[in-house]
Amino acid sequence: MKIRVGLGHDTHRLVAGSSLLLGGIHIDHSKSLLGHSDADVLFHAVTDALLGAAGLNDIGELFPDNEPVNRNRDSAEMLQNAWEQVRQNGWEIVNLDIVIFAEKPKISPHKDSIRRRLAEILDIDEAQVGIKAKTGEGIGFIGREEAISAECVLLLCGRVAGTNSQEKTCSGA
Repeated sequence: MKIRVGLGHDTHRLVAGSSLLLGGIHIDHSKSLLGHSDADVLFHAVTDALLGAAGLNDIGELFPDNEPVNRNRDSAEMLQNAWEQVRQNGWEIVNLDIVIFAEKPKISPHKDSIRRRLAEILDIDEAQVGIKAKTGEGIGFIGREEAISAECVLLLCGRVAGTNSQEKTCSGA
């Protein structure tokens, strides 16, 4: 069986606002994330992890921030597009593990909703999605509530080399 590991990271600045979009979930907060697209750092980290593991272009190459079509673009759409490309290359997700770095808001109350949304978009079981949250302990740009970051590591599995698409993949092995 072929396996590949991907690592994705993203950081976006926090600005005055009334809602925070994180993992496809709107969270009441006094700040919003700023970016060319909808600035969902979690979806961006997962997208880059998927693309990297599959050996494809990164999110910035697929959805350049200098193209008007990507202005305010839905990060869920970008994630779905990337996932479709990864699938077409013969890969499936074994699991993914995410760390969200945010001083505020508290992420724990939203973990299950984020997990469900990711599982829905990627068409995987919620048990394949791990989510953790860490604060900055008042230190650095995370601790000063200037930004939120997310990191994702994931494992992809593909068909055994030399077999056709009907052969066993990692979930059927």
